[in-house]
Amino acid sequence: MHPTSVNGVDDMIRLGDLNEAGLLRNLLVRHKDGIIYTYTGSILVAVNPYQLLPLYTTEQVHLYTDRRLGELPPHVFAIADSCFFNMRRNKKDQCCVISGESGAGKTESTKLMLQFLAAVSGQHSWIEQQILEANPILEAFGNAKTIRNDNSSRFGKYIDINFTKGGAIEGAKIEHYLLEKSRVCRQAPEERNYHIFYCMLMGMPAEQKKILSLGNASEYNYLTMGNCTSCDGRDDIKEYAHFRSAMKILMFSENDSWEINKLLAAMLHLGNVHFEGQSSRLTSQAMDGKDAFVKAIYGRLFVWVVGKINKAVFKPPPEDTKYVRQSIGLLDIFGFENFNKNSFEQLCINFANEQLQQFFVKHVFKLEQDEYARENIVWKHIEYNDNQRTLDVLANKSLNILALIDEESNFPKGTDTTMINKMNQVHGKGDVYVPPKNNHDTQFGIQHFAGVVHYDSKGFLEKNRDALSTDLIQLVEKSSNKMLKQAFQNELSSNGEIQQTVDAKKRAPTLSGQFRQSLDALMKTLTACQPYFIRCIKPNDFKKPMLFDRDLCMRQLRYSGMMETIRIRKAGYPIRYTFDEFLERYRVLLKSSLCDPKDFHDTMLELERMKELNEKALLIQRVLRGYKYRRQFLRQRSSALVIQKNWRGYKGRKLYRLGFARLQAKVRARQLQHHYQQKRVAAVRLQAQTRGYLARKEWQRKRRAVILLQTNTRGMLARKQMFLSAKERREEELAALERQRQSITAQEMVDDIFGFLPNMVGGQEGQAPAGFKDLEKQGERTRPEEVDLDDLPMVEDIPEEDYDDLDEYSFSKFASMYFQGAATPTHVRQRLRQPLLYHEDEGDVVASMTVWWIILRFMGDLPEPKLVQGQGARGLRGSNNSLDPDLALRQDRRLSHMVGLDQVRTTGVSPNEILVGEGPTLDRPMTALEKLHSIVGYAIVRRDLRDEIYCQICKQLQENGNRSSFYRGWILLSICLGIFPPTERFIKFLQSFIRFGPMGYAPYCAKRLRRTVANGVRGEPPSWLELEATKSKKPIAVSVTLMDSRTISLPVDSSSTSKEICQLLSEKVSLKDTFGFSLYVAIYEKVWSLGSGREHVMDAISQCEQEVKRKGGQEQHAPWRLYYRKEIFTPWHDCKEDSVSTDLIYRQIIRGLRFGEYKCDKDDDIVQLSAKHFYVQYGSDCSLDNAKTVVQDCINSSLLEAKTQDKWLQMVSTAHAQGPYINSRQKAAGVKAEVVDYARQKWPLFFSRFFEAAKLSGPALPKNKFIVAINWTGITFLDEKERRLLQLSYPEVTGVNTMRYSSFGQSVSLLTLKGDFSLNAVMAGNIAELVHMFLGGLRERSQYAVALQEVNQDDPTFLSFKKGELIVLIKDDELTVGRGWIKGKNERTGKTGAVPTDAVLVLPTLTKPTNEVMVISKNVAPERLWVKSREPIKQPLLKKLAGNSELILDLCVPILKYMGDYPTKQIQTPLELTDQIFGPATKDEALRDEIYCQIMKQMTSNNNRFSLEQGWQLLWLCCGLFPPSQSLLKHTQRFLESRRREPLAPDCLQRLQGSLRIEPRKLPPHQVEIDAIQQNSTQIFHKVHFPNDMEEIFEVNTSTRIRDLCQTISTKLQLVSSDGFSIFVKTPDKVLSLNDSDYFFDSLRQITDWSKKAKSVKEGGGPMNMSYLVFFMRKLWFNVSPGRDLEADLIFHYPQELPKYLRGYHRCTKEDMVNIGALLFRVKFNNDKSQFVLIPKMLKDLVPNDMLKAMSTTDWQKVKSINKFEEASLAFLKVVCRWPTFGCAFFEVKQTSDPNFPDIVRIAISKQGVSIIHPKTKDVLATHPFNRIANWCSGSTYFHITVGNLVKGNKILCETSLTRDRFNIYCIYIYIYMGEPHEPPILLGRTPCTPPHTPGENPMYPPHTPGRTP
Repeated sequence: MHPTSVNGVDDMIRLGDLNEAGLLRNLLVRHKDGIIYTYTGSILVAVNPYQLLPLYTTEQVHLYTDRRLGELPPHVFAIADSCFFNMRRNKKDQCCVISGESGAGKTESTKLMLQFLAAVSGQHSWIEQQILEANPILEAFGNAKTIRNDNSSRFGKYIDINFTKGGAIEGAKIEHYLLEKSRVCRQAPEERNYHIFYCMLMGMPAEQKKILSLGNASEYNYLTMGNCTSCDGRDDIKEYAHFRSAMKILMFSENDSWEINKLLAAMLHLGNVHFEGQSSRLTSQAMDGKDAFVKAIYGRLFVWVVGKINKAVFKPPPEDTKYVRQSIGLLDIFGFENFNKNSFEQLCINFANEQLQQFFVKHVFKLEQDEYARENIVWKHIEYNDNQRTLDVLANKSLNILALIDEESNFPKGTDTTMINKMNQVHGKGDVYVPPKNNHDTQFGIQHFAGVVHYDSKGFLEKNRDALSTDLIQLVEKSSNKMLKQAFQNELSSNGEIQQTVDAKKRAPTLSGQFRQSLDALMKTLTACQPYFIRCIKPNDFKKPMLFDRDLCMRQLRYSGMMETIRIRKAGYPIRYTFDEFLERYRVLLKSSLCDPKDFHDTMLELERMKELNEKALLIQRVLRGYKYRRQFLRQRSSALVIQKNWRGYKGRKLYRLGFARLQAKVRARQLQHHYQQKRVAAVRLQAQTRGYLARKEWQRKRRAVILLQTNTRGMLARKQMFLSAKERREEELAALERQRQSITAQEMVDDIFGFLPNMVGGQEGQAPAGFKDLEKQGERTRPEEVDLDDLPMVEDIPEEDYDDLDEYSFSKFASMYFQGAATPTHVRQRLRQPLLYHEDEGDVVASMTVWWIILRFMGDLPEPKLVQGQGARGLRGSNNSLDPDLALRQDRRLSHMVGLDQVRTTGVSPNEILVGEGPTLDRPMTALEKLHSIVGYAIVRRDLRDEIYCQICKQLQENGNRSSFYRGWILLSICLGIFPPTERFIKFLQSFIRFGPMGYAPYCAKRLRRTVANGVRGEPPSWLELEATKSKKPIAVSVTLMDSRTISLPVDSSSTSKEICQLLSEKVSLKDTFGFSLYVAIYEKVWSLGSGREHVMDAISQCEQEVKRKGGQEQHAPWRLYYRKEIFTPWHDCKEDSVSTDLIYRQIIRGLRFGEYKCDKDDDIVQLSAKHFYVQYGSDCSLDNAKTVVQDCINSSLLEAKTQDKWLQMVSTAHAQGPYINSRQKAAGVKAEVVDYARQKWPLFFSRFFEAAKLSGPALPKNKFIVAINWTGITFLDEKERRLLQLSYPEVTGVNTMRYSSFGQSVSLLTLKGDFSLNAVMAGNIAELVHMFLGGLRERSQYAVALQEVNQDDPTFLSFKKGELIVLIKDDELTVGRGWIKGKNERTGKTGAVPTDAVLVLPTLTKPTNEVMVISKNVAPERLWVKSREPIKQPLLKKLAGNSELILDLCVPILKYMGDYPTKQIQTPLELTDQIFGPATKDEALRDEIYCQIMKQMTSNNNRFSLEQGWQLLWLCCGLFPPSQSLLKHTQRFLESRRREPLAPDCLQRLQGSLRIEPRKLPPHQVEIDAIQQNSTQIFHKVHFPNDMEEIFEVNTSTRIRDLCQTISTKLQLVSSDGFSIFVKTPDKVLSLNDSDYFFDSLRQITDWSKKAKSVKEGGGPMNMSYLVFFMRKLWFNVSPGRDLEADLIFHYPQELPKYLRGYHRCTKEDMVNIGALLFRVKFNNDKSQFVLIPKMLKDLVPNDMLKAMSTTDWQKVKSINKFEEASLAFLKVVCRWPTFGCAFFEVKQTSDPNFPDIVRIAISKQGVSIIHPKTKDVLATHPFNRIANWCSGSTYFHITVGNLVKGNKILCETSLTRDRFNIYCIYIYIYMGEPHEPPILLGRTPCTPPHTPGENPMYPPHTPGRTP
């Protein structure tokens, strides 16, 4: 005997004795040792032990998980693990074929495989338990007791288990084969019917049995034919309980179960029906029909049950074609059968076993040896038992046995005898078919692979036909039983009638045909999988343990081919690679990049293998030796350190003893010195305090003495004053008169300064200008109204707070900071050597010295020079002391702003034209007015000289003792303050200086300064009117004439602008449409516009005075006038908007007609206008006098000379009489509007603003200097003779902007379709402002746009158009321009849709544009793929996603919608859009980079601020959810770093860095995150509630996990530890516990989505908001000891344990109950004993519910004294914690598993395990520690636990609405107990900590309020 055969081996390939005896002995030896599993390579041989072995515990499951085959002893778990491992690694479906004889243990092996796969799936999901619980139902309906097996499967099944990518079970499908229906009616001796009948009769309640009239099994014929109604080892009562539990788990309703019981009872009752007839033949036929009907019912009921199971456990695959479902198939089919009497069922069963044997033979022998032959491997062929010939005879060849049976079944007259005869005739001579012994014998034999089996042919054809008579089908159709009709639904049509066969030739399929078809499908499925084999061996026929029948086992080994299997496995090559796979694996051994394995692969591989092994051995030796010597070195080093430590310690102690005395002396000396210093400091401080006290006391004494002396002195003086003499009073009066005389002298001094002014200064005197004389006749000027000039509208003002705290801005301080040299801030009477301030320009330096000289002469500090005879003005012109030429230019220049059509001057002035008369010099006397103009002129011309002038004036006013000079200086300062402002540097110092001015001047000067700063510097020197106003310090009164002859007087000052005057006028006349009305100045024949802007009115008046002086007149008598006229119209002018405006314009037009300002081409036009004026003035009155008046008002004198007045009267009267407005009685306002519209259309050039300009660049024009006229029609270039050089309409103008050039000054750039013009103009800013306003207003009101690009859209929501086409815009509220979309109509196609605003150009026109304008779209830049677009992209941006256009479109459109770049009719919430954007990416990692790219693309070159802000919000959310890939990461970081100025960019970068360190989020953003970022808040706060009604706000972020939040809360609440606490979420119907390892917002999102979906399905509504509350509570009660953590006791433990106590969950004594009641009373009312009277009413808050009646009010007198609320709460916990149920999670459940327990029990889960408690007695019925629980899972309303062994363990099924929470609590406890590193998955349900709050209870939660938690 070989040594391997002595004790046996795990793998029989390793046996030395390769013979049948060696195999048999190996199995025998192992069987005796209790080892039932043995390998044959990868094939498992399992011997049925007929006893329960400790091989199937959870420890064994963990032991065999993730282990290689052969690493551990043989086990069925090892095969299951290999299937699971290979499925996940190779991505290929697996199958396991479990074969063997009946009773060999196939069904048990299948169940063990299922148990293991469910365990390694690791989810403990409900679908796993449903798959496991399918077996009890299938066994009940399909298994029965036979003579060889107490639980024999009388049908075959193939369980296909489906897995997810992660290896979790997601479903299964069960296929069944050939149920033995004949067993329902007949059983062999010592056999039983199917289990379900016996279980139902034994386990059904008596009430139900009574309803169904059921009794015992012995009362029914169908159950007693085998004379066996019981089965040893089976408890039918318990099995029925398990069966009912399985039915509930698999979603069979109570009605389904009851209907099944009714059908089963009906079958039993039918079996007891007997027939009596005239002949035995009829009786026999009736009995056969009855049995056939019963078999049909049972067979179809079985099919319905399997279908119901599949409906519960099968999950259809998704429609995604890329989805590949992985599966493991388990085949548990009937074993080979050979009974004393074998019928048609045995033939089919054995045929199936032949097929499986052939599959085994083909896989193990044929394929392997054929592969060796193809590879030319030297191989000795191994003979094996091939059953192919048997299969050919049975089914493969023509006229095979099954075909002959089918053929004979199709003949109506066919019998079993004719069938035997045909089989004998065809197969009688073969060696497979064994014919009958004689012609009368009905038995034939088949040579199977397991031996010869003889079949009795009697009843073959009847069973094969499997037909049901039409009468029985009609009976079913008339039945009222719905279950019966469902079972026969294939035989019944949809309308309830019997299905008739239309084609007579088409016959119903036979039973063998159906079986062969399903078997062929099974073989195809197995062939597509990688198979594993389990060969089950039956050790004996007596079902006895430890009994090994050698002959029986040898026969099974022989026909199973084990001997041949061992040989081929031992000699074969189990590891196989293709050439490519081989090279890929072993290429590392080669030194070259190319390899020809056919040449030298054998030698090369062997040599390289030895070389690599040697190198690896040397490497291992090197590492081990290094480790050895390193370890030795560390040991020696440690020893040396110990020696050094001790030696150094010894030396240190020795030195310590020697130096200790010296050190002690030093220390004591230091201490004494320190004490002395402390005492000295204290003494000095005491002395200082004492001396200070004495000094203060002495000072107080002296102060009191001084006060006493002052009191007496003042009293004496007062008394003396009372007795003054009359002479002294007279002297005082004379002194007062003297002071008054001095004051009068000061006023005279002012009058003397302004002595050059006449007594009355004119202005607006003399004859009115030409064309305006008619207005002078009627209008009489009124007195000016007193109006505060500060109330006038200012363009810009200094904030009032800037005027505060001016004390620190003294002039002396400014002088010390900025004056040059030794200049002082005080008055001097000598020349300066240098300017007071520093100037870079040399001209400013010279001008400063000149101004200083003039100021001294103006103030009288220097005398005037004497005029030398013969020195005239012309002789002085060449003098070096002459004034600055620029100043002379400003003094005597011509009218620079007098611009009219008849007077056009260029901007350039030659030097020869500068001085017209005499120029003032410093060498001759100057009048006060000349000095004043010189000083102001320098300040106007030279900006940097202004502070210098102010400083010089202030210096001369500081400490000036000369009264005349002092007053002259203040007058000069007040005049300058109205002309030019100081710089920002000096303004506050000047304001501070002005405060100290003489009486009347301080507020006056401050006001002038404030106005000048607001309105800017003047352009002309002061006029005579201003000087007169300065003298009297009063406003200037001016009169403005309106075109309706009204004259309005207004107060103005030196800084008043035309804008202020126009605005004040419009308010006075109630003018609303003010645009285009301007202030005009007229003098002599000249009229020019001041506009309505920043032009100074007094500058124009000063120019008028200069013009009068130029003509030789006196300035003070200048006849200037001010008029208020309409200057320009807007393109969108509407006369209906303002009647006042229309009337003023109308009056202006009528005057213009009279004086020839407006001329008509035809006389008829003038007549029509006159007729309209006739109607406006007099209505329908046609009198001659009225007509004369109208002619005088409207007809110009030149026209009256051309035609007689009578002629004009006749034409006007006729036109008036024929006018349509007379008949229609049109209102006068409407006629005025027609006149105004006519004038606007007829004379646009007369309603224009004119600007002088010179062309710098642009298209060629006849002249480069011209007038730019801007009106409502466009822009016109005119020469000085009013000829048009160029005319531009506004659609032709594409843009306008201003530029500043050093050589040309300010210029304006006009971008037009006719070229771009650059124009130099003084008023360039006004030109650009006016054109820009007109363009913007026209575009805003325009209805026309031109397409810039081609857009093609399939969506009808969007408009398609081509480049250059005209789009008509439709303005409505559906789409807004601010979001980037507008509604438009394609003029070519007539279609309407949404148009992106960046794809079109809105034309600035109110009329349809011409074809010339449409050419603007020719030069549009090509589209860039990396910048923002409003159209969804057609293909992904990334190449790796090419082909997923539909998916990318689903991502792109929501991004565009969120950013507002895509219009949508259906409003979607931001949450819905973010779900569509980020939802797919959280599941598919490949989409994440695409989302990053699309968001950054839309943010590139995005000028829409709203869209850009929305894009930053998306990017902020994206950076927190998941990071981009490494290839995109650096580009994303660069994108964010380049935009750091954006508010969210730094936070996005920080979130991106954080997401790289953690795992990505699993779900899209929560609503709270979106709300926060939409409010531009990067901080997210969430409210958390506590059980004691407290609440706190905590900050959470995107990456906050539940455990992090728990730790944060624990830290803030100062808890000892956060262990055992968790976060709970309360929705309107549930309270849910969150998993500690999940992200906070992922958990909230999962819960709210689940609640929304459930509520939406329930209510049938659309999307809705889900309100919730977040709670922080204790979940697990590990090591909870009251008093150790007081905060946790008060906040959590007490409020969470109190409801459990009051609901009666604990078992307590009466004494404890009284004490606890007293404690609870103390908690509520403290020491207030007056509340004792409330005890009877509040017992439910003090006593458990079930103990209310056991208490009396007298027992409550035993209240103990407790001082504090905390002590009472803590005392309560200390009492409760002594009970075994303290900290348990309680559940009221309904159980159906154990009949010994009540139906309603209470489950308590704690750290001790799972306890079952009687709800009434509170007795603990059972306790199951966690280490005894093999499996657990939960469903919607069920919770299932398996206790003990996986095979025969006790099952507990509980039903409750709180199942998922109990499962959650249980999972956490079991994971902690097992030491699992991972948390269990999150589960939904109500938390078990306390039931829902109901009225009257002590609530654990505050009442729920609607609305989302912030």
